[in-house]
Amino acid sequence: MPTRESLIAVIAILAFAALPPDDAAGQSASQVPVLSPGVHNLMFQRPGERLVRYALSVPANYSPSTPVPLVLSLHFGAPNPTGAGRAVLDILVGPALTELGAIIVSPDSQAGQWSSPENERAVITLLDAVIASYRIDAKKIVVTGFSMGGAGTWHFAAKYPERFSAAVPVAGRPPESAAGWRLPVLAIHSRNDQVVPIAATETRIAELKKAGTRAELIALTGISHYETNRFADSLRRAVPWLRETWK
Repeated sequence: MPTRESLIAVIAILAFAALPPDDAAGQSASQVPVLSPGVHNLMFQRPGERLVRYALSVPANYSPSTPVPLVLSLHFGAPNPTGAGRAVLDILVGPALTELGAIIVSPDSQAGQWSSPENERAVITLLDAVIASYRIDAKKIVVTGFSMGGAGTWHFAAKYPERFSAAVPVAGRPPESAAGWRLPVLAIHSRNDQVVPIAATETRIAELKKAGTRAELIALTGISHYETNRFADSLRRAVPWLRETWK
């Protein structure tokens, strides 16, 4: 029986295929188009690499004269990742983090875990292109994601701490060790998660707190792993947490 996440990914694939040609046009490896407010499905061409599909959310009233936060949004696992970035943006990250007034970039994975070398290259190149094209506040760049994307959030925050101001993993498996961790982290996890049990997240957050890191856990009950949209209310709590972190 297909999972909720795989069904969402299929819907997203069909939606992507129905896009007008202009919205799905590819860009060069150093360019992301400056677009009007709203959510756009785009493609990003890198020399010698596979095409990167991604969704880009531009906040209302965006102006190049005013720096805004940037959120990297990493999607859950999907048999075919085409459109999965848009799916997690639509059902979770976008609704939860609207109040930040941030640009949100949500790429499709290159297949496999977000920690793969190919995914790392794609994500970092895309982030640099967004930063080059939009007026981004370099002190307010955040990484978040759900399930596989939650594990990816832990990974990118650990490996590239100089690129982010905070990490917000949702239902994601943390690394084996908290050694060397540098970023504030707000983890969101359900005690009823039957796929990624909460215990490892509880352990990592406790270790980080003991080490003096700003680390918090929002522990939920009554939500299973695949109920992605039901995590939105808790992810919304990241907005005041991030504003406090950025002071």
